[in-house]
Amino acid sequence: MGVFVFLPLILPLTALPIARLAEQHLHPRAATRLLTVFGCVLALCSTLCLALLMVVGTAQLPGNPLPDAWSDPEVRAVVPYDEVTGTTAIGGLALVLGAGAVTVRRHHRVRARALRALEGLPPDAEPDLAVLPDDEPYAYALPGSPGRVVVSTSMLASLDASERHALLAHERAHLARGHHRYLLAVRLAGCANPLLRPLYAAVAYGAERWADEEAAHVVGDRKVTARAVAKAALVSRGAPAPGLAGFASAGPVPRRVAALLGPVPPARSWPPAASRAGLAAFVAAAGATASALSALNAAIALFLVLKAATPL
Repeated sequence: MGVFVFLPLILPLTALPIARLAEQHLHPRAATRLLTVFGCVLALCSTLCLALLMVVGTAQLPGNPLPDAWSDPEVRAVVPYDEVTGTTAIGGLALVLGAGAVTVRRHHRVRARALRALEGLPPDAEPDLAVLPDDEPYAYALPGSPGRVVVSTSMLASLDASERHALLAHERAHLARGHHRYLLAVRLAGCANPLLRPLYAAVAYGAERWADEEAAHVVGDRKVTARAVAKAALVSRGAPAPGLAGFASAGPVPRRVAALLGPVPPARSWPPAASRAGLAAFVAAAGATASALSALNAAIALFLVLKAATPL
């Protein structure tokens, strides 16, 4: 196994530069997908290596459920990690699983609370739209089967007809593209390794920008969409966040407005190699590849050693 088993625990640092630079040279759709893939791969490898360290480091602890042969001196000489490493890995793995469970539970609790708020509402002319009579201005996409766009009467009253069209197109883009899955995946990645937590803000911003671009395409006017984003942010300032993908709740609004007032972002799925973002993307790809290879190498080495030590 060697020192390579520890590499996946620190290699998530290689994804941080691309998290800051992806928006500069990539379409928000590509940036969101790329950062989510990097985060998931690095998180899985990190968790696997914690599990391997736990198995190796606890083989000699009394009461462990492992075969006795795994604690033989010959086996320990091949995988020389002491009990401190193993017990520390147990604590780390418990924290990972606990944080992941809490995140998933919170996600489902927010959805359930939002669904309860829709109970008893009269059917709307549009089946995927739920208008709540509320003085608090908000709008968000509620995933489900089927998903629905939830918007308050106060938010609708603050926008004109074209801006309301942009708002609904934005939230429908969240539903159609499954942005809640990207956000949940990268949040779980941050639970697996705290070094990946900065990816969440980048993916949340990318998802909002992705929905902005889709709304601008549907409306056919980028200025109208930018104006809708700015007005929604102003009227919803101080309103409680729903905990789901909202029209003006995620990502720095001035940057989103500035992007909408600029040209359509390029449709490329990888930044130019000569740019800073291109270099950062290659560093992140190299880190993810090295993490996967290190985890695979450690898992195979441990399997072969312990298989040889375990009598048939």
